[in-house]
Amino acid sequence: MDMPFREQILQRDFGFNYRKINFKNMPVHETKICVRCNNAFECKAGDITNCQCNNIELSIEERSFIEDGYSDCVCINCLLQLKNRYVLFKEKYLFNA
Repeated sequence: MDMPFREQILQRDFGFNYRKINFKNMPVHETKICVRCNNAFECKAGDITNCQCNNIELSIEERSFIEDGYSDCVCINCLLQLKNRYVLFKEKYLFNA
């Protein structure tokens, strides 16, 4: 039996058998504790298009700035605060140097 084209491409380009992936066991969401403020929030890493963090656009510099300080997810409020903090950091140290 021939594989559908999409499965052929996945197997050819990425070296895995698409049919062996068990999508039922992939996490859809989980409750996490923000590493910055310790508030609980819902992370949807298994459904990233519906995760709260997917609605915030971060530049490469902003993402790097946040990743330097935190090794795990932060809630949406902290993410917005950190994005704004980077803007202030940039204005203070990069433009006034």
